[in-house]
Amino acid sequence: MIERGLQAIPAADLTADAAALALIADHVRLLLAWNAAINLTAIREPADIAREHVLDSLAAVPLLRRAGVDEFLDIGSGAGFPGLPLAAALPARRALLVESIGKKARFLETAIAATGLGDRVAVAAVRAETLAADPRHRELWQVVVARAVTAAAELVELAFPLLRPGGLLVAWKRQPWDEELQRAERELRQLGGRVASVEEVHVPGLEDHVLAVVEKTGPTPREYPRDPAARRRRPLGGTVP
Repeated sequence: MIERGLQAIPAADLTADAAALALIADHVRLLLAWNAAINLTAIREPADIAREHVLDSLAAVPLLRRAGVDEFLDIGSGAGFPGLPLAAALPARRALLVESIGKKARFLETAIAATGLGDRVAVAAVRAETLAADPRHRELWQVVVARAVTAAAELVELAFPLLRPGGLLVAWKRQPWDEELQRAERELRQLGGRVASVEEVHVPGLEDHVLAVVEKTGPTPREYPRDPAARRRRPLGGTVP
C-alpha cells in the first residue's frame, strides 16, 4: 500500500529506498502493537494507517527537498506523524518531535530506538510554549511541521517563536480552508509572516488535503507565544470573543 501510494507523490523518490521504507514499516508495526493499549490513533486498519498517516506525512517530502531542509521540528507529533516518516525519508541531520502527552512521548522514544533513528531524532516531552522559552530552540529552527494540531491562527503563534527568520512553517490542512486562512492573516501580519504557497496532496483518497507553507519574515516579539488561557481570552489582533 505504501509503495503504491508513493508512486502518486511527485518527486518523492522513495519507492526504491528500501532502507527508508523499512524504517517506516517498523514504525507502523510498533504503532499497531501499542495502539490497543494506549490509543495512539483512532485509525486501526493497516491500509488506512498507510494512507491517512504515512502517505499524508510523506506528501511533504518533495517541497522539503526543494527547500533544502536538513532539520525540522514537529509540533504535536502524537504517534510520530509527520515527524518519523519525514526523518526516515529526508537527509535531515536533526529532527525534534514535540509531544507533551507522556504516554505518546514514551511511544515516540521507543519508536525512535526501534527504527535506529536515535542519532538524529529526539523527543521533547513538553509543550511548544515551554520549548519556545528555551534559548537552545527559540528562533533557531529551519522548519516547523504540524499535522492535525490546531487552527492556523493559533499554530502561527506556537510555531513562529521556534522558527528562525526566513524559516518555514508547513501545516497539513484540508479544503476548504479559506476561512481558516483569513482568520490567520492577522496573526501573520502581527508576528511577521506570509503564506508562501499552498501545495496540493497527490495521494488517492487524500485529494482534499493541502500543505500550507508559511514563511517567517522577521523576529518574533519575546512575549510570544502566550499561554493557552491568554490565547483563548484574546486572539491575536482580535477582541475578546
